[in-house]
Amino acid sequence: MKLRGILLLIFLFQTIVNATRPVITLSADEFGASIVIIGILTSSFALLPLIFSIHAGKVIDKFGDRVPVIFGFVASIAGMIVPAYFTTISALFASQLLLGLANICIPIALQNQLGHQSTARNRDYFFSMFSLCVALGAVIGPLVGGYLSEHVSFQIVYVFCIVIGVISIVFSFRIPKAEEKISRPPTKLVDSFKLFENPLVRKALFSSALVLYSKDIFVAYFPLLGKQLHLSTSAIGWIIALQGLATMFVRFILPKLLETYKRDTVLFLSILVAGIAFLLLPFSHSIFFVAVLAIVMGIGLGCGQPISMTTTYNASPPNRTGEVLGLRIATNRFSQLIAPTLFGMIGGSVGMIGIFLFSGVFLVGGSLFFRKHKE
Repeated sequence: MKLRGILLLIFLFQTIVNATRPVITLSADEFGASIVIIGILTSSFALLPLIFSIHAGKVIDKFGDRVPVIFGFVASIAGMIVPAYFTTISALFASQLLLGLANICIPIALQNQLGHQSTARNRDYFFSMFSLCVALGAVIGPLVGGYLSEHVSFQIVYVFCIVIGVISIVFSFRIPKAEEKISRPPTKLVDSFKLFENPLVRKALFSSALVLYSKDIFVAYFPLLGKQLHLSTSAIGWIIALQGLATMFVRFILPKLLETYKRDTVLFLSILVAGIAFLLLPFSHSIFFVAVLAIVMGIGLGCGQPISMTTTYNASPPNRTGEVLGLRIATNRFSQLIAPTLFGMIGGSVGMIGIFLFSGVFLVGGSLFFRKHKE
């Protein structure tokens, strides 16, 4: 499978994820769930990836990328069928767990396939395009999910995503079969965690976790903040989509930025800007100002993911690229598991403003890690 096929598959998967996750939050709110329960629900998406991502990466290293991608899309279809037929909180939890299972297999396998096809010279470009398609899914998904849920129903969003999943399975068969691997002794879990001793891996994983948890907090809690600001469901979807558009824009120019400035400088400024936008968001009472802050946030958060993917792959030992990418996913999911529950408890205590203030402070503080650690 060529670059275009990989980009198409990750775009389709991210469309499924981003069309449904805001709908999941609004459905839970409609069912009467508290902010704390919504936080736990959001965290459940990250539970299985946290536990199994490293093992999944090892399996991918051994058996190839095609079967995990197909399995992931089957799991995502199952995750859409459940809430389409059962309108309960339990169904929403089951959906998030199944979607989390898909999110173990598909990103790791596709990133691994992309890394194999690229060279040291064009890898930044390849992963920037990969992240661009992730961002495109973050634009299309909320728009489609917002309009379908507002003008038809929440259930039709799940049906739409089931169709996308079936199409994706068809394209997944174009991924090359696994080549015969050189046998090597299986690594233990402690060997995987020893990879943190590599400062490049450590830096890449921290930046990735910081960015992803922030995006998760925004997707999970902005719909509730939007309701407090009396925004319509489609307006909420548009603002989330604008953040995705900004992320797409910055990934077009990211390869050029990395040629001009050091990686640490780009990461520091981008994460700092996103943190400031988080701090200002709850004090915005104009839809225009909210949209501007979402765009600024998207520009800031858009730099971290492609940089961390390239750095992680480049720092991986031979024949352990899938394992290291799995470690990256596990680190991301740890932050996504802890943060929504923690911030849900904060929101339950001090309200929605507290969620965005604490998240903004965390981002601004995290940006200092890259300010202090020069290349």
